[in-house]
Amino acid sequence: MLIMKDLIMVFFSMIVLIIGVLIGVAFLTLLERKILGYIQIRKGPNKVGFMGLLQPFSDAIKLFTKEQTFPMFSNFLIYYFSPIMNFFIALLLWMMMPFLTVFFNFNLSLLFFLSVSSLSVYTIMLAGWSSNSSYALLGSLRSIAQTISYEVSLGLILMSFIFLILSVNLIDLGLFQINCWFIFLCLPLCGIWVISSLAETNRTPFDFAEGESELVSGFNVEYSSGSFALIFLAEYASILFMSMICVMLFLGANLSSFTFFVKLVFISFFWIWVRGTLPRFRYDKLMYLAWKSFLPSSLNYLIYFFCFKTLIFIFLI
Repeated sequence: MLIMKDLIMVFFSMIVLIIGVLIGVAFLTLLERKILGYIQIRKGPNKVGFMGLLQPFSDAIKLFTKEQTFPMFSNFLIYYFSPIMNFFIALLLWMMMPFLTVFFNFNLSLLFFLSVSSLSVYTIMLAGWSSNSSYALLGSLRSIAQTISYEVSLGLILMSFIFLILSVNLIDLGLFQINCWFIFLCLPLCGIWVISSLAETNRTPFDFAEGESELVSGFNVEYSSGSFALIFLAEYASILFMSMICVMLFLGANLSSFTFFVKLVFISFFWIWVRGTLPRFRYDKLMYLAWKSFLPSSLNYLIYFFCFKTLIFIFLI
């Protein structure tokens, strides 16, 4: 009976978290449109509701009530289910968020993050391929190459933090940052992590999958209505999640304090600020940055932290 009650509470908490993430995504889109408006010296959404607060909900209603179109030569089942799986994976990542009530927090949460985040590559690949459009296929190939390249440096940076805390539990990051945030101990590594996260979420200046000028809209060019909305929601849920991971890794991971959420909003604002400021990279420079700059740097840091922890153990013995 107690186990049943626990399961009901876990399920209820999961539903509340998902609803919270979706509302957060809705208002992140509004924040983005407002900030980009002020960067470009205009107002942004300000008609629907007070200061445009109802705009995200009207956008959602518009998207989900539009006509759903299917390309005649598409591989229908894969085409149909790819956006759903993409959205599901983006929400599944949030299940590792370490609440004080434990929830789904577990000892291998960082490994869970690496495993689930790498699955999103397959949904993008299948979405581009199943559309049976040259533009969609080229967009998905670009996105896959970019995501896989930056996953390597992300994994190595994460290993450096794992060596520092000697644990793969996300909640331990908070315990080790009570007195000193990791951003002060390894500033360049944190910079590399943020830039790699931008590339991982396909955001400006690395949004090659959606190169409007040469690929119309990338891998999602054949999607409309609810399918497009799900891809859109998955992207913004990933942005919020990567912002949360940035705060957990190097900005003091105290979930019980209000400042945690202030820092999360600031990192999300940084994502939008970058979009409004920087032009798109050249594709060869993107790959050069991943393999010739970030990979050697993160490897060097990994070796440094490994030696650092080994020396500490030798002295303690």
